[in-house]
Amino acid sequence: MNRDEYNRLIWISGKIVPLKDATINVLSPTAQFGANVFEGIRCYWNDTKQELYAFRLVEHYVRLQNSMKMFRMGNIYSMDELRQGLIDVIKANNYKEDIAVRQTVFIDGFGSWHSKEPVNMFIAPIPRKRLENSLDEGLRCCISSWERISDNNISPKVKVGANYINSRMAHMEAVENGYDSAILLNNHGKVAEGTGACLFIVRDGVLITPPTSASILESITRSTIIELARKELNLDVLEMEINRTDLYICDEAFLCGSAVEVKPIINIDGYTIGTGQVGEITKRIYELYLSAVYGELQGYEKWLTPIYQDVDRIEGVIT
Repeated sequence: MNRDEYNRLIWISGKIVPLKDATINVLSPTAQFGANVFEGIRCYWNDTKQELYAFRLVEHYVRLQNSMKMFRMGNIYSMDELRQGLIDVIKANNYKEDIAVRQTVFIDGFGSWHSKEPVNMFIAPIPRKRLENSLDEGLRCCISSWERISDNNISPKVKVGANYINSRMAHMEAVENGYDSAILLNNHGKVAEGTGACLFIVRDGVLITPPTSASILESITRSTIIELARKELNLDVLEMEINRTDLYICDEAFLCGSAVEVKPIINIDGYTIGTGQVGEITKRIYELYLSAVYGELQGYEKWLTPIYQDVDRIEGVIT
């Protein structure tokens, strides 16, 4: 059965149900105050191996549990329960294509912004085709007038829905002013990250990215790229503070994240980055990243969770 936008299946409250039945109380703290934490998990279909791989699932769940802890939510889901729910709902939809999974833990019921319970969860797999022309055109970005939230506000380490209002404000301002996206500075005036994505630059053959103390998300894609660059490309990688002007004179720049994957930047505030074309290091990192997520890069199988291996029958699924 072809699962389109309206007949896909969702895991919610321990059951797999049609999308129309996956409802949330409009008076709940998550609906009224954004009281939720989440992960956006990518899964990639390898047609040769006839397998769907969830990428770095363990790391996503460690971060999700850390977000729940910092948000002072009761942790009622074990790692195995988080994983099994995702596998079950993907199998129920019979997805054999690239997908993105939104796994959200939220405060349900009729409480207020300070409520800790009841805790609930939904898992929503959605088809997500990879952009074939991701490297054809780079982004034109600006430095946002909006400051990146700091660890003393709502910590960027917490992947909470409300945090993305910060990125929303910056992105919408950039688009209104004719740019593709924005780069945010932190409260110390140093470069933090893009809108929903981490940032790397290349200068004199060295890959540079802001440290996790620079008001950035502890990004799984960022850590993936650091490891691939060091091990596969033998690049020097520095985690260091980046000034705004460092962006203007770098040789290459790109954003990265589970959603955006690897996306080059060719212009910032009207300054051409490098030659104005996608850089060679950016291209190699992009190729390595895709090779890893599709299970084609030898030595990185530890990052992959096969979905259909040892397929078992799922009881009680509405089809």
